[in-house]
Amino acid sequence: MDARLVDEAIEAIRAGRPVVLPTDTVYGLCADPYRAQPVEQLYRLKGRNEQQPVALLAPDLETLLECVPELHGRPGSIARALLPGPLTLVLPNPAWRFQWLTGARPDTIGVRVPELEGDTKAIVRRIGAVAATSANLTGGPDPKSLDEVSDEIRAAAAVVIDGGELPGIPSTVVDLTGSEPQIIREGALPAAEVLERLDQLA
Repeated sequence: MDARLVDEAIEAIRAGRPVVLPTDTVYGLCADPYRAQPVEQLYRLKGRNEQQPVALLAPDLETLLECVPELHGRPGSIARALLPGPLTLVLPNPAWRFQWLTGARPDTIGVRVPELEGDTKAIVRRIGAVAATSANLTGGPDPKSLDEVSDEIRAAAAVVIDGGELPGIPSTVVDLTGSEPQIIREGALPAAEVLERLDQLA
């Protein structure tokens, strides 16, 4: 672990600046999730439509439940059955927390608890949580190595952490806010496996 880089990344995030971090799936563009301005900067940097959501990425379920206490109960039980892992869960957000992350649906929130390693694990644990989206320009390929992160994003990031080559397949996105789970995007975890684990909860 590079303690100097970890400290620099934490300082940058707390100052409202974006950083590039390796996750369990692809390289992520990350920022302070607790304020609107750093997240708005992520949208501008990616060229992302503000109606599209950005995930709240936490180091563990306990931190996630501290961030969104309304997830206690059934949503929390579902999250415990599926996380940690390469999933983004869209869950109810009745208190409209983190509205700058939720896009067009402020009553829902996308959350991630990935299996992190090394510098990224240390950074996220010390920050508490980060806003995270893939470190690509909108419509571009999901970067599995730093070489695949666009020059614009690398130049704008305060700190870039090299985690080597990653799987390169983004997280599977599951919407759990309706009467039945809906697979929004099949990614690193097969949809059939997600649905099977959810069936075991019923």
